[in-house]
Amino acid sequence: MFWIDDAMLVAGTLLLLGVVTSKISARYGVPMLVLFLGLGMLAGSEGLGGIEFEDYELAHAVGSLALAIILFDGGLGTTFASITNAWKPSLVLATLGVLITSLITGLAASWILGIPLLNGLLLGSIVGSTDAAAVFSVLRTGGFALPAKLGSTLEIESGSNDPMAIFLTVGIIELLTKEVGWGGGLILLFVKQMVLGGMIGIALGHVAVWVTNRMNLDTAGLYPLLATGMALLTFGLAAYLGGSGFLAVYLAGIVIGNNRVVFKKGTLLFHNALAWLAQIAMFIVLGLLSFPSSLLAVGWKALAIAVVLILIARPIAVAACMLPFRFRWNEMALASWGGLKGAVPITLATFPLLFNLDDAQLVFDVVFFVVVVSALVQGWSLPWVAKKLDLDEPMPGSPPVQLEIHSLRHVEGDILDYTIEPDSPADGKKVSELGLPDGVTIALIARNDAFVPPRGSTIISNGDHVIVVVKSGAGDGLDAIFCGTTCSDSWSKNE
Repeated sequence: MFWIDDAMLVAGTLLLLGVVTSKISARYGVPMLVLFLGLGMLAGSEGLGGIEFEDYELAHAVGSLALAIILFDGGLGTTFASITNAWKPSLVLATLGVLITSLITGLAASWILGIPLLNGLLLGSIVGSTDAAAVFSVLRTGGFALPAKLGSTLEIESGSNDPMAIFLTVGIIELLTKEVGWGGGLILLFVKQMVLGGMIGIALGHVAVWVTNRMNLDTAGLYPLLATGMALLTFGLAAYLGGSGFLAVYLAGIVIGNNRVVFKKGTLLFHNALAWLAQIAMFIVLGLLSFPSSLLAVGWKALAIAVVLILIARPIAVAACMLPFRFRWNEMALASWGGLKGAVPITLATFPLLFNLDDAQLVFDVVFFVVVVSALVQGWSLPWVAKKLDLDEPMPGSPPVQLEIHSLRHVEGDILDYTIEPDSPADGKKVSELGLPDGVTIALIARNDAFVPPRGSTIISNGDHVIVVVKSGAGDGLDAIFCGTTCSDSWSKNE
């Protein structure tokens, strides 16, 4: 039997188990990060699988690739409206917030572990950022919604704060290895990471939109692959030039997701599935790196660092960054509790091992322990905390059906899916009374598990999903007809 046969057997088994564990997460509220990491640990050398895996360089490569895919998918799902609503507090949290969190946690880690100050600050920098995969997973699949500005702030922060954590981590490693000095070198590193990453991400995002709409591919399945190729190119080019590949790929996803592109619906579905695959693979591989015996050896000290991070460092950082933007105390409390850690810290924790730094294994074990504690305690309890703080809102209704049009060329029109809320002006009105503009037609009404053919006498009811076909340029004013105080329409372009 060739080695690839064994590898496919193991990979297929772990992938299927990963899919099954997602059902456990949905039913019992256990964060998927914990389940996937646990699956990897169970398959590892000290678990039932007995798989020997200590290749930190390969784990770092898998983690970086997976995070690029996850961030790209997160960017595709981030709207310009949410960015406009929350970019200022998000940007401050993603920079100053990470710095404050890292400094406080690093000082505590140095004292608790009895290691040099720079090594402690290195550990603090590694766990300083929130994790996009963990935050997206909890906020989008947790069965609850947050107030729009707060939810957008947490999502955008988690997608854009990795460059700051990477900058701090790499900067301290270069200080430890004497490759850069304090002052100008660190500032230049920060500027390159942020500026180059941002510029390349936005520029190549627009290039991807232009290329996608002019390629005229004959096979629909190639369009998602074209987007994937552009995402990887964006990440690689930014990293090659010294910028942040993570920031670049996230911004490129935002640009693509907020523009009309050919076969957009299929591309979004493909990358959502690809992001799930990346999460499963990444967390399982990182779980394989961990040895439960090593985690137990650092348990109490790592737990103390986790307490400082969760209950002291993150709340101080959130208060300092969000108070100027007039967030309420309960919103800041939830933002503090929503600072989930995940794959990014574990991936960054492989850096000291790759550079053979002192205390590298200790740093890795502590970071792994802290991430598990954060995911278990914060991830599992976030819905409960949101409810206690009176910040949980009902999830927008999901349509029982989805009407999809797939085209390999531009079609001059849009398809909109409006969810009728209790305060919608359309609730209780006949179709003939809506005053629809010329060029707008209600194609279908989905009510519970049934289709309702629209006629002039059909009455629109709360909970209906009204699917509207709009000729290009004729959609002005539709929100005022179908939306209440919180517009829950879902734009599904004709791709």
